[in-house]
Amino acid sequence: MINPSANGWIDKFFTENNDNFIDFQGNTLSFYEDCRTTGFIYGYVVRYQLQNQINTTKWSYDEVTKVGFLNTLFSLYRIEKFNGTKEDFINSVYQFYKIIQPENLNFIKKLLPEGTHSSRLEKIIDDRIQTNNNTISKNFSHIITNALLFIDVLAFEHYLKNETLPSDYLKNIESDCIKIVSLALKIKERKSKYDELLVKLFENSIRYTKFNTIENIELSEIKLMRHTSLLEKLYLLDIAQMALWSDEKLEPNEENFLKQLSQDLELDPSLLEKSTKEINAFIDTYKSEIPFFNYSNPIKHFYDQANKNVTKLIIRNKDRLTKEIKESGELMQLLAKSTTKDLSKDEKKKVKKQLLDICKTVPSLTIFLLPGGGLLLPILIKFIPQLLPSAFNENLDD
Repeated sequence: MINPSANGWIDKFFTENNDNFIDFQGNTLSFYEDCRTTGFIYGYVVRYQLQNQINTTKWSYDEVTKVGFLNTLFSLYRIEKFNGTKEDFINSVYQFYKIIQPENLNFIKKLLPEGTHSSRLEKIIDDRIQTNNNTISKNFSHIITNALLFIDVLAFEHYLKNETLPSDYLKNIESDCIKIVSLALKIKERKSKYDELLVKLFENSIRYTKFNTIENIELSEIKLMRHTSLLEKLYLLDIAQMALWSDEKLEPNEENFLKQLSQDLELDPSLLEKSTKEINAFIDTYKSEIPFFNYSNPIKHFYDQANKNVTKLIIRNKDRLTKEIKESGELMQLLAKSTTKDLSKDEKKKVKKQLLDICKTVPSLTIFLLPGGGLLLPILIKFIPQLLPSAFNENLDD
């Protein structure tokens, strides 16, 4: 039995499953539809692309996801490179991440100078899944960090087909995902005040580009024609389905939006019908297990829970935080100003940057530096007057 947290787990996974992989016989659609049933598309893995399933009862969610990620990449590799060996695959994935994560790869190379490609790949996958024992980042891992993990699979497909990856590929596909989610939520008839938070959760999942909140964008403005791969098209459609599913019912205008999106992506109407049917079946089956759908208002629950956890961290580190904030004169002035008037865009950027700089100096607060961590900064800002009321009030009186 492999242990996905122990060194050497990748080699052991391939040894134990040598004759267990599913042969999709070069059929990309079949591969993608199977990805849906594994749950990997939705960020919640319930099974693997294997003929006989592995017993994962003793594994953490992160460990299950790591194996699912590796398995999905390998299934895709076998479609594109039918005769490729597992050694060729591991080398391919390593070279792929060398392109998209050069800084991390250099660090890993120094960390494991004599390491094999598979041992280095274990470190890369750890980084992609953001394995972390911190309670808050574990909450993130279900909803944020893995929300857009399939984008790596799309980029890997492009790399395998073309033996290169354009520098703007990841940025383009990420931004189009966020735009489509934003549009889908905008046209929802039964809106919740937490819909905006859902967009922020997706926005904070991005890894490859800085991104501003979407405002007043139309579907026709998104350059969907640049997405020529069937996998890209189906994933963009499913991302929209996920955003609209949160209230469990598609209204006529939501159905029209999906039809228009499907047409713009030049997908056969039967693929839209199948996408809707399969996402409904998956979520109906696993709704009680998927953290995202496990509450009457999952976004509210996530935010409330994160609020409690972050507040605890702030209280534990209040002396260090108070000292750091007091020493930052400009930050104090901007925070004081924010209580009486709106800050400009540049001022907000300064506040965010200076707070993140402070968080870098306090190990327990590095949670704010993880993907999605910026979403919790308002909780920290709201708490600051309680940390140093006298100094803060003095600033207010200035």
